[in-house]
Amino acid sequence: MSSTFFAFLSRMKYINRWSLMRNTFPENLSSHSFEVAALSHMLSLIGNRRFGKDYNSERAALLGLYHDMPEILTGDLPTPVKYYNPAILDAYAEVELAAKNKLLSSLPVELQADFAPLFTANEADQDLYKLIKAADKICAYIKCLEERRAGNTEFYKAEESTRQAIENMDCPEAAVFMEEFIPAFALTLDQISDR
Repeated sequence: MSSTFFAFLSRMKYINRWSLMRNTFPENLSSHSFEVAALSHMLSLIGNRRFGKDYNSERAALLGLYHDMPEILTGDLPTPVKYYNPAILDAYAEVELAAKNKLLSSLPVELQADFAPLFTANEADQDLYKLIKAADKICAYIKCLEERRAGNTEFYKAEESTRQAIENMDCPEAAVFMEEFIPAFALTLDQISDR
């Protein structure tokens, strides 16, 4: 029997993010997931090297890569809608769980147990999920910076609130990333290349 899992996965490029806002550069779920995976990996390495943590960096990258896969079936529910009230958030959690189960069932039976931990939070990965959430927020912040740099005023408020959310996370790895990597996003390609 054939599996539809990767046919679902290939649809990530059709799910656009930031749907309530005018975008100068459309962002899809596929590229966002790659960026979150890369940042999750980096945040875990920062934690290991700078703060004496023992994060599994490869696992962080993997969890980051698949973190939004259920949105293939649910779509990207805009943050203001998702968090408008607890009833919406609870209902969305149920819809997301059904999407995760559908995706898992699209895999061959013998592989489902390997993917299940990528779709369901477990106690062992709690520290990594904090990093993935931070990576997700940092990616949103970078998107805001890119839009502002392109002259799109639509993202000013999102930039401010996203930066505040990152600061409120109490995640030292994210603070290091913001201080050491974010300034380069203000540079042109020539300036980046000359460094």
